[in-house]
Amino acid sequence: MNDGQPLDLALIGNCRVAALIDSSARVVWWCFPRFDGDPVFCRLLSGSEEKGFTDVVLHDQVKTTSSYARNTAVLETFLEDEHGAIVKITDFMPRFGRYERVFRPPQFVRRIEPVAGLPRIALRVRPAFNYGGKPAQVVIGSNHIRYVGDRDVLRLSTDAPLSFIAGETMFALTRPLTLIFGVDEPFLSEIDSTARDFETRTLVYWREWVRTLGVPFEWQGEVIRAAITLKLCSFEETGAIIAAHTTSIPEAPGTMRNWDYRFCWLRDAFFVVAALNRLGATQTMESYINYLTTVVADPDGVLSPLHSIVPGAPLDERLAENLEGFGGQGPVRIGNAAAEQAQHDGYGSVVLGAKQMFVDHRLPKMGDEALFRRLEPLGERAAKLALTPDAGIWEYRGRTRVHTYSATLCWAACDRLSQIAGYLCLPDRSAYWRDRASVIRRAILEGAWSEKRGAIVGAFGHDDLDASVLMIADLGLLPPTDPRFVMTVAAIGRELKRNGRIMRYTAADDFGEPETAFIVCNFWYADALAAIGKREQAREVFQDILSHSNKYGLLSEDIHPKTGQLWGNIPQTYSMAGVINSAMHLSNRWEDAWWRGW
Repeated sequence: MNDGQPLDLALIGNCRVAALIDSSARVVWWCFPRFDGDPVFCRLLSGSEEKGFTDVVLHDQVKTTSSYARNTAVLETFLEDEHGAIVKITDFMPRFGRYERVFRPPQFVRRIEPVAGLPRIALRVRPAFNYGGKPAQVVIGSNHIRYVGDRDVLRLSTDAPLSFIAGETMFALTRPLTLIFGVDEPFLSEIDSTARDFETRTLVYWREWVRTLGVPFEWQGEVIRAAITLKLCSFEETGAIIAAHTTSIPEAPGTMRNWDYRFCWLRDAFFVVAALNRLGATQTMESYINYLTTVVADPDGVLSPLHSIVPGAPLDERLAENLEGFGGQGPVRIGNAAAEQAQHDGYGSVVLGAKQMFVDHRLPKMGDEALFRRLEPLGERAAKLALTPDAGIWEYRGRTRVHTYSATLCWAACDRLSQIAGYLCLPDRSAYWRDRASVIRRAILEGAWSEKRGAIVGAFGHDDLDASVLMIADLGLLPPTDPRFVMTVAAIGRELKRNGRIMRYTAADDFGEPETAFIVCNFWYADALAAIGKREQAREVFQDILSHSNKYGLLSEDIHPKTGQLWGNIPQTYSMAGVINSAMHLSNRWEDAWWRGW
């Protein structure tokens, strides 16, 4: 792990809400009452303004340590003062089985306990509303405080002295205290015992869930943390999977590359589903397929590359004027204009995400002909659009081209439909889609090959290299032994590498030349190296990126090639899925380790 990252943040959540907490137990980000809601705790993006957070201030503090309770999404932080007094803070969001369903309220629980000595603390609670605005009203009740915004009300139920919280007064911590933030509903049970019960049951839930995972022999801790993180990026109510929990953390210092990632990209979601499926955690896929049936309900409609976690909600892009931005580096964006772009890879992402439904006999309800027929219109649009210009995987805002990755995903849509039809014993449809796929494949291998580069390039008729083409062997367009793929991997390693890290591309785009390396491209590069027989080199690339995870095992979107500092929205599902996929590719097998020793 790489200590000292500005993005040394831990994620807690319950598949309905999630929060980011720094190493001193300050809650710096929490969107309420769901993933894409108003960040009532927005200190992460408030710049120089001390607003939008809650924390525990220990008088004369000299030390802090924090970590997850093993194999869970429960965070434990210890604060110590110069006299040896210690405070333990436990943060979690309840998730467990209750009344024959999953209990996952929009609720954040904080337990504060004296461990040693007589610590003196102050509790600071400073929520913001409407993206950085002040609460319209603060109302103190009998055992609660209501923070009232324009549309939402955040209720703090607690057994701590309310006057001390309101005044941020320093007091002696002589007994455990509990703070429960949530919707404006009375808390009907005893707070301390309820919180302890919720904590115990949440710990059990996560540990039992982890026990079901089929992890690789090596890098088990990293894979488990990645799996829990991806699970926490799934909005279980609808089945949507978000790209990240934050908005507008810059991709690089001093750049305008600030985007809102709290939505469901079809592309990113496919990678998440594929990664969790590899571990045997198929329920996320099942929920996501239900989400897709709503998203693609109109078979003749244009498929947007991203969607709200509740399909149909607007994603219009605007600026949050009351937030200075991460480290003062604005703007802070709400919504994402990429929803209006043409990105043709989405058709393939949907079909690929659904394919396992037809072949995995563990599932209680497998894919059938009815689902196949719902996917076929997507294949028709993929075949029609495969060789037409789009904004591409990197969502260029100033130009369109026939992008190799997009065309390859359109080919994959037709190819997998052919395979699915074969599974369903529909030979005519299988032949039909096989023919459509063959036409696209021939066009890609002709149009994307550059004699000048000696490689497959990012777009037809252009010589710029693009790391996304590293996926073509994994997707099956070419076998990894094909000389064209081997040459492409070599060219990318030679020309897109900066200080050992792979850039997604180096040519100037709408905002100039990119400065940081896109993390998932490095995992793709490692996988490609392994596929062409350079396994040890692949493991080195993989280990290097893992070593730059933050102290909690999380990765953001980008890494600076020179400093190794993380940039971009966090946790990035692309990156966390990359941890799982590459670990599964590169780990020594359990069988080999068992028989040969480790």
